[in-house]
Order: sequence, then structure tokens, then C-alpha cells
Amino acid sequence: MATFSVRFLGCKVSHTDAQEVRERLLADGHRESTSADVAVVNTCCVTHAAIAKSRKAAARAARTHARVYVTGCGANLAGDAFRDLPENVVVVRGRSEVTPDLVASDLGPIACVGADAGLDRVRAFVKIQDGCSFSCSFCVVPLVRGPSRSRPAETVLAEVRRRVAQGHLELVLTGINLGCYRDRVRRAGLARLVREAGSVAGLARLRLSSIEVNHVDGELELALRETPTVGRHLHVPLQSGDDAVLRAMGRRYTAATYLRRLERFADFNLTTDVIVGFPTEDERAFENTLRVVREAGITKVHVFPYSPRPGTRTAGSDDIDAREKKERGARVRAASRAFELARWRSKIGSDDIVLVDRPGRGYGDDYSPWLVDAPVGALVRVRAAEATEEGILAA
Repeated sequence: MATFSVRFLGCKVSHTDAQEVRERLLADGHRESTSADVAVVNTCCVTHAAIAKSRKAAARAARTHARVYVTGCGANLAGDAFRDLPENVVVVRGRSEVTPDLVASDLGPIACVGADAGLDRVRAFVKIQDGCSFSCSFCVVPLVRGPSRSRPAETVLAEVRRRVAQGHLELVLTGINLGCYRDRVRRAGLARLVREAGSVAGLARLRLSSIEVNHVDGELELALRETPTVGRHLHVPLQSGDDAVLRAMGRRYTAATYLRRLERFADFNLTTDVIVGFPTEDERAFENTLRVVREAGITKVHVFPYSPRPGTRTAGSDDIDAREKKERGARVRAASRAFELARWRSKIGSDDIVLVDRPGRGYGDDYSPWLVDAPVGALVRVRAAEATEEGILAA
């Protein structure tokens, strides 16, 4: 029997992939431990900073573990980001679907114990789709994840039922490009899956991790509004609010399209991603991004400085000074913070239902953060008394 630990860097999909490795090793009879023999580091490569953090995590683990498995997007990046690490570091290349088997076969099973690993968080993430068949000029994800592919609906729903049976009140449907979800046998897309997953007995809340604006249509809107368990939050990446930059990025929409499609979700909490310092972004283009964020009613922006990725069409372009990227990023974050606080203040005096996911904190129906005095794992009705710098204070 080996003892092991698993950590991840990056997005919710990375978290889900790491969890799949964890469950497989537990099922094979290995034991999870904070002082383990084996470490699994599921990596990210979306920016220079992400791959640097992934390499640092692997190097740190190599000093305290007999063996380290490097998995995930970073492991599949062109070149060798993990070159010259200690000999006990093993880079596992391959699609996410085969990674658990690759790691498990290297360790070797010791027993078919059939353990139900459960999850280490209050909410559970259920991956329904992986990969991307789009070709944004800056994005390395199709190169490290492969083309879009979907899990059968029955497999997804079986996992949803299993997670609910484990006691998880909230589930997040996640994937690289959720709107591309298709069960071709059942001729069903994301909207139908939302309805069916959201109707599983015992589930209190369902969310989508992220959705491209191209896939925000009337059918999905009806599914989100008519399924009572769906939380009123959408994360819709923008990347830029300037049409010329969007064309250079290879995005398949205009700023006007983005605004028009989100108009119907004015009552939702809308969050987004923005890239600053893309090679063709001048000050006017950047100001357009700030304008679209404001007009769309976005409340929180995840900001990424442009980082050229190997194998992409813009790999050789990076002509915006790092200081300018940092300054633009700070300006977006400042605007985002103001919008976020304004939304929290608008809730004062209103009620919400909060899932407490850590001591003293939790998230409401629209994914706004709350400060509450309730046990971890509780689903509690609260009233907003005050908007603080850390979240909404419950009365």
C-alpha cells in the first residue's frame, strides 16, 4: 500500500481531474495522508505564471515525497516545462480520461476495496465535457486537452446521484467548453442536461462553472430559469470588449453580441474573464473592455495578463510592456471591486439561502459571498445586514 496526496493548480476542471485520480487510488487500496510517499500534482499552463507555479509545486513535492506524478495541462504542454527536476518526478502525458489509469497502473493496485472516496469539499464538481475544438489564437487548451468531447448523459446523471448520496447539496457542472456538450445518442445538449441534473432528488443547488457567450441562447435561459435548483449566477468569459482585439484573438462574437446575449440575464450575478495586454490592445481597446464590463453589469472580473503560449498562433507576439499590463490589470480589478461591492450593498435587507462551505463563510444563490455564523455544510436562510470588504454580513 502506498500513501499519497493530491493537489491541483488552475481551474475547476483541474480540480475535477485531480479528484478522479484521488478516487482511483483510494479504490485501489492506497491511503491518503498528509505525510505521503507519493504526491500527484495536477498542473496548469494557461499563463507563464501558472506553469511556473506548477513547476515549483512539483519541485517542492519532490523534496518531501519518494515519487511525484505531474499530471494535467502542464504535463501536456509543448516543450519540457519540467526538465531538470529530480529523478523522482514522473511526468504523465495523456488526456484526462486516461490519467487516473496511468498513475494507478504505475503504483499498482493492492486491493479491489471499492471505497467511496467522497469529496473533500462541501460542493462537488461534475465534469460533463472536456477539450475544445475552437481555435482562439492565444489559447493553448485545445493543444493540451484535445478536441471537444462529452460524457454520456446517463453517466453524468449517475455521478450526480452518487454525489448527492454522499451528502453534497450543491453541484457544479464543469468542462472546458460547456456549451459544446452533446449526447448524440439521446440527441440532447446542455439545456436538457441542466434540467435532468437539477431535478435529481436531494439536490439543493446546481451551477454551471463557465459558459461561452455564443452558447447563451433562449433554450439555455429557459432551462436555467425553469429548473428551481439552478443558482442565479453565470460566468461568461469576455476576454476583450474591443471588436478588433476579439477578431485578432479568434473569438466568435462582437462586443455588441456579448451585451445583447447577456441582457436577458440582468437579474443574474454575472462574472467574467478578461485578458489585458493582448498584442493588438491599445489604450482605446482597453477602454472598450472597461465599458463593456460596465454595460454588461459584470460584478467580478478575473484578470489575466496576456502570456504567449507555445504552439499558438500568437506565440511569437508579446509587444505590450509588462508594466502596462500590470497597470491595466489593476484598473480592471479596481472597477471590478467597485461593481462587486455595489451588488453586495444592493442586497441589504433582502433574504438569501447560503451554503456554508468553510467556518464563518458561504455563498448565496447567486454566488455572492456571505459571512454567517452556522456549521460548515449547513444550508441556511439569512438576511443581509451589511456589506463589508469580505462579503455580505448576515443578520
